[in-house]
Amino acid sequence: MSFKSTSDAIFDPKDRVAPLGIIAMKGTEELAAKIDHYMVEWSKMGGGTEESFLISAECPRFASGDGKGLIRSTVRGFDLFILVDVGNYNCTYNLFGYENHMSPDDHYQDLKRLIQAAGGKAHRINVIMPILYGGRQHRRNYRESLDCAVMLQELQSMGVSNLVTFDAHDPRVCNAVPLMGFDNMMPTYQVMKCMFNHVPDLHLDKDHFMIVSPDEGAINRNMYYASVLEVNLGMFYKRRDYSRIVNGRNPIVAHEYLGDSVEGKDIFISDDIIASGESMLDIAYELKKRKANRIFTNATYALFTHGLESFDKAYAEGVLSGVFGTNLTYRTPELKSRPWFYEVDLSKYISYFIASLNHDMSVSMILDPHDKIRNLLESRGTK
Repeated sequence: MSFKSTSDAIFDPKDRVAPLGIIAMKGTEELAAKIDHYMVEWSKMGGGTEESFLISAECPRFASGDGKGLIRSTVRGFDLFILVDVGNYNCTYNLFGYENHMSPDDHYQDLKRLIQAAGGKAHRINVIMPILYGGRQHRRNYRESLDCAVMLQELQSMGVSNLVTFDAHDPRVCNAVPLMGFDNMMPTYQVMKCMFNHVPDLHLDKDHFMIVSPDEGAINRNMYYASVLEVNLGMFYKRRDYSRIVNGRNPIVAHEYLGDSVEGKDIFISDDIIASGESMLDIAYELKKRKANRIFTNATYALFTHGLESFDKAYAEGVLSGVFGTNLTYRTPELKSRPWFYEVDLSKYISYFIASLNHDMSVSMILDPHDKIRNLLESRGTK
């Protein structure tokens, strides 16, 4: 396979390590269809005749709630890619007459069922799990479980060769499986491209634009944005009440700001997850008190577990100008319809990665988008 440019790929079937197969688990059908479209298009450019790489599979359940994995066509000798969204709470199944929403545990168990169903016949099994199962429980304090580390070790013992994820809460969890392929992809370039398309009047210089990290844990990803854009970086840190635990964590007392003045500047804030969104909104209001201009936020996983009303209010008040989120996990129709939400499509990015793995090519250029970002900035006349 060769890449004529960053946006034009030739997918040569003769160079594959094995026939390609993609299994879309429940809740990933939309993303998988987009990925399959790119893979078929590139295959035909290289002389392939496939109409689809998708392999039909499902995990039906008995009335008692017990389930099983079922793959409906052969996978013998295939380079198999299984796409799973453990955060898709919109998927349901019947349990003793009740409609039960699937939890991350249910999705992960179904993933193991399909790996079992492959029966060791595949040439190689790769798992694309954008949001890591148990990824937010990334370290142990006292007597606590380490779900993500155990999950990785389980998949390795079941024969999984590579796991691909996005914006892991703590990528150091890969230390649990040092001999298994673990790739943590960052959607930096795709987020910036989406932002420039939807907000073309951004002035990317130190006098008009600034990056702010929402906390110390997100400093690395925001530092990267600030470095490639050559703008200043500010940071909030969370002052917590360590004498109490509320919903499994120490409550935040205040957000303290460190950095240059934000007065009159457009602000960009990046994080991995918007769950309730309380922290992100607190920071936005704090920045407005400091006379910031427009505030744009980005979360790889826009979950909005507590609804959208608080963000609607912030947008109506002019506190928040936009939220960028990827299509890597489930987004409600209500979220997609909001004027302040911009969706970042990562299907092509994943397709490049699958194509590279399927041809045993280096993925270093895909993992490090610095050159693509520089080209993007030059095309805007920014740098």
